[in-house]
Amino acid sequence: MLFGIRSKRKILGLMSGTSHDGVDAAIVEFGGRSRAKLLFSSSHPYSAKIRSEVAAAGDCSTREICRLNFSLGAFFARAANDCIKASGIQPDAIASHGQTVFHIPPEKGREKTKNRGSTLQIGEPSVIAQLTGVPVVAGFRPADMAVGGHGAPLVPFADHVLFRGEKINAVQNIGGISNVTVVTPAIEDVIAFDTGPGNCLMDLAMEMFFSRPMDKGGKIASEGKPDKALLGRLEFLSRGYLRKSPPKSTGREFFSRDLLERALRGTNKEKTSGSGKKGISPRDIISTLAHFTANSIIDAYRRHIFPRYPVEEVILCGGGAKNVFLVGLLKDHLGPVRVSRIDEYGIPSSAKEAMSFAILANETLSGRPSNVPGATGAGKRVILGGLYLP
Repeated sequence: MLFGIRSKRKILGLMSGTSHDGVDAAIVEFGGRSRAKLLFSSSHPYSAKIRSEVAAAGDCSTREICRLNFSLGAFFARAANDCIKASGIQPDAIASHGQTVFHIPPEKGREKTKNRGSTLQIGEPSVIAQLTGVPVVAGFRPADMAVGGHGAPLVPFADHVLFRGEKINAVQNIGGISNVTVVTPAIEDVIAFDTGPGNCLMDLAMEMFFSRPMDKGGKIASEGKPDKALLGRLEFLSRGYLRKSPPKSTGREFFSRDLLERALRGTNKEKTSGSGKKGISPRDIISTLAHFTANSIIDAYRRHIFPRYPVEEVILCGGGAKNVFLVGLLKDHLGPVRVSRIDEYGIPSSAKEAMSFAILANETLSGRPSNVPGATGAGKRVILGGLYLP
């Protein structure tokens, strides 16, 4: 039986986030003594070609989006089949978040009427179902947006499943975009929102100045110094989002190459060429962007979380949790609150988001709602996602 409450069910979660670096897979078991037990996880990097296509998808023609939807579906299917083969575990279902190519948050208009916004994830689930022979749950965000929510962040339900207890903790994901969930004993009190940029601006600058996809471990950022003028310009250009109160969501549409280039526009090209001339260097730019990301996270806690919640621990996950320099900045300014990595809880940072969507799919198959209105701003709780059969 696929639907309804089951004593045990195994679901393979697939997640490709705003870092555009590939697909993470996680096989999760539900039932028994554990709320959600991670059985196996793996990562499947995009090729340089696919990564560039995904990065450009927000400005592509309808024809290109149509083609990419099916080619990404095939890539997701290969990732799922490789995960199944490597683990030796046959899942009952697959949960696929898909690849977000555009997200428009809802807004209240001048007449206080709400524009519901819209969102688009691609990676055709019917292709995944047919190429794996496994039922697929996909399309998680639209149902929440249909009832007035942002459709993001959706992981707060999973964070509550994994970390609820007597204490109040914050789960801070640092992917391309950063988001936080304040995990409280009662799910009705949970809040979550996108704090702002994660790795996205740093990754863009690494490609621009070093022809690398990322600053691994934060090494280059640690070799530079933050430039006050550039930092101030980034904060000025982003103030419209950063000062907004939750619920709120954002994406690469806002924290984009255009925003970065506008911030850098006043910088002399010679000073950023690595020529050794006096002024801001490429390393200083990467360091400044790391500080900007850290500051946006810290400011969100000081504005929206610490005044309301006695947070005891901040649990970091996502690719940014591996950036030693960025994590150091957060520890310096979030104290005395303990800052840890999700790996300390037996969950690899790279597996957490895929695991979260497996948790959401389990609720879908059990006929239970899994959005959190306190996080998304939705008018009510709804069942997320649709089912695609092989």
